Amino acid sequence: MHPFRFGLTTGWVESGESWLAMARRAEELGYDVLLVPDHLTHLLSPTPALAAAAAVTSRLRIGSYVFANDFRHPLVLAREAATLDAISNGRLEFGIGAGWRVSDYRQLGVAYDRAGKRIDRLIEALAIIKRLFAGETVIHEGPYYRVDRARLFPVPVQRPRPPIMLGGGGPRMLRLAAREADIVSFVPQFNAAGRPILRQVTERALAEKVATVRAAAGVRFDQMELNVFIAAAGMVGGGNSLPGSVASAAMAALVAPVGSPYVLHGTRGRLREILERRRERLGVSFYGIPQPAMESMAPLVEDLGGC
Repeated sequence: MHPFRFGLTTGWVESGESWLAMARRAEELGYDVLLVPDHLTHLLSPTPALAAAAAVTSRLRIGSYVFANDFRHPLVLAREAATLDAISNGRLEFGIGAGWRVSDYRQLGVAYDRAGKRIDRLIEALAIIKRLFAGETVIHEGPYYRVDRARLFPVPVQRPRPPIMLGGGGPRMLRLAAREADIVSFVPQFNAAGRPILRQVTERALAEKVATVRAAAGVRFDQMELNVFIAAAGMVGGGNSLPGSVASAAMAALVAPVGSPYVLHGTRGRLREILERRRERLGVSFYGIPQPAMESMAPLVEDLGGC
C-alpha cells in the first residue's frame, strides 16, 4: 500500500513573486508536488513555471499535470523534461496525456482528431521519449514522428528515468497507463466534443477504472501509484474561513448522493475517513488539490501525508 501524497494543482497567481511565494508555501505546508496543467488558457506555461518553483524550493517535487502530447515534438518535450529534472536535482514527475480540450486545438489551428488517433500519436511519442530518457541514440520513422540519430542532453538525473504519469479516463488510455506508467491519474472520460461524461464522475465509475488498470497491469499493479484529479476541494472548519466552511458544507451535501471522487468537501475527520477507505478498497493514494483550497486542506495534508 502506497503512502498518501498530495499535490497542489495550480497554473496562475497574481504575479511572478506570488508564484514563488505560493511554491514556498506549498512546501512549508507539506504538499509533496507542485502540479501544473498544460492548456492554452489562463495558465502559465508548465516548463518555465515549474523551473521557477524548483528554484525556490528544496523538497517540493514538480510535475506536469499533464503535458499535452500534440503540442510538442517528442524530442523537444523530452529535452524540456530532462532539463527540468536536471535543474531541480531530480524532482520531476513527467505527466503526459493525449490532449482533450477542444479550444486548445482550435487556437493551435490543429485538427481535433478522434480519441483513437490522438492516443496513437501519444503511444508513438512516449516510446521515443522513453528511449531518449534511457540515453539511446534514436532513429525512428513512424506514422506520426521521425527522428534521425537523436540524442538527449541533458539526461535526466533520476534513473532509470523520471516517474511517468499518464492521465486519462477511457479504457484504452487506462490500459496504456497500466503498461507504461508509474503513476496513473484518473479523470472522467470525455466525449467526442471534449466534455466530461456525467456518468463517469461517480465512485463506482472510478472503481471500474481501477479494475481496468489492475487487469491490464498484472504484476505491475502493486508498484504503480494511483492518482485522482480533484476539481474542487475545501474543508468545513479546520482553519477555513466561516464563508469557506459554509460553502464546503453546501458542496459536501450536494455531492453526497453521487459520491464523486473528483470533489473533496467535508470536515477534517470525514475527509480522512473517505480517503483512507478509498485507499483500502481501490489503492488510490495520490491527490491533486486545487490551489484555491491549499490552505483549507492543509490539515488533511498534515494528517495523512506520508502515512
